[in-house]
Amino acid sequence: MAADNSRGAMFRVIVPNQHSRVTNVELFFDLVFVFAVTQVSHTLLHHFTPLGAVHVTVLFLAVWWVWVYTAWVTNWLNPELTPVRVMLFLMMLGGLVLSTTIPTAFEGRGLWFAIAYAAMQLGRTAFWLFATPRHRTAVRHNAIRILSWLSISAVLWIAGGLSEGETRLWLWIAAVTWEYVSPAARFWVPKLGFSSVEAWAVEGGHMAERCSLFVIIALGEAVVVNGATFAELEWTADNIMALVSALVGAIAMWWVYFHKGAEAGSERISKSAESGRLARLAYTYLHTPIIAGIILTAVSDELVLKHPTGHSDMRTVLSTIGGPLVFLIGTILFKHAIRGFLQLSHGIGIMLLLVLWWFAADLPPLWLSIASTVIMIVVAVWESVSLGADREDAKEH
Repeated sequence: MAADNSRGAMFRVIVPNQHSRVTNVELFFDLVFVFAVTQVSHTLLHHFTPLGAVHVTVLFLAVWWVWVYTAWVTNWLNPELTPVRVMLFLMMLGGLVLSTTIPTAFEGRGLWFAIAYAAMQLGRTAFWLFATPRHRTAVRHNAIRILSWLSISAVLWIAGGLSEGETRLWLWIAAVTWEYVSPAARFWVPKLGFSSVEAWAVEGGHMAERCSLFVIIALGEAVVVNGATFAELEWTADNIMALVSALVGAIAMWWVYFHKGAEAGSERISKSAESGRLARLAYTYLHTPIIAGIILTAVSDELVLKHPTGHSDMRTVLSTIGGPLVFLIGTILFKHAIRGFLQLSHGIGIMLLLVLWWFAADLPPLWLSIASTVIMIVVAVWESVSLGADREDAKEH
């Protein structure tokens, strides 16, 4: 019974050697972030300038941070209980406001974005503190530390929302930097000091599955948008090939992340004595470039679908090569965190993409897209074959 749970009445009951499953309400909550990812990619598509890229980066980092912090809290709390579900439903409302304001966050609706973001971060953390019983001193202190850090960043977010132009940008850069530094600084506050490793412990299988699902969200959003874009075009051989290239590229990204990496990550974090430390590095920080790479690739897919022929402009080159490049950098670092070695196939893929960049301006968008997709296929096949051979060698010995 929940009342007999020594971790607290609203906390998950941890069963030895059994993963906590991802609940239906968590999946329902994630639907808001399908919309958020779409808004981020479309905002970048329509504001693909140096300043626009900085704006979208700040907004993306905020979207990822509010989602991953919620994943941490629902790793500890039990979403099957009504109070936790109500908290997630309120977070969905905040997420809808947040997502809706993304395209104009640096224009007329900046204050709405800031209020929604700050309310989600502070409200969820305050609920976690309220749900933690008094006898769990380390966890309560951890919640107080996090709430303290988020309170400071909330002031910066709101101040930015009340400001305009460069002032808003610099205040929001300060806010997002403060929040991204905070886990690395272990949420140090006066008197309480640093948070302990024990207070960060997570149920590893659940955390790995939650982040894997966000990868699915990003990939799925790209596929849906590509299909909707293609349906509005006149079907020609070029844009049919562009659609196929985009789909195969998404499949290759899925293969690179899920075929070996996701399972290995889940197994590694589930057995780790310092699951919180690994979750902070591999899933909180290193998944950021993985998701960013998928979103950037989605921008490329839409550009190539609409303009498959002619000259590859800077937007097309940056997104078509930059998307897979950022994705592979994030993935190679993620797999290094869980395996302890750098994947050669990913390193070769990164080098091939950099070589392709040298010739990119001379290629039409369609052929640039096909070339980057082929590189991703090479990486996926190489990793599958090499790790499969290593497993067979291990069995023989």
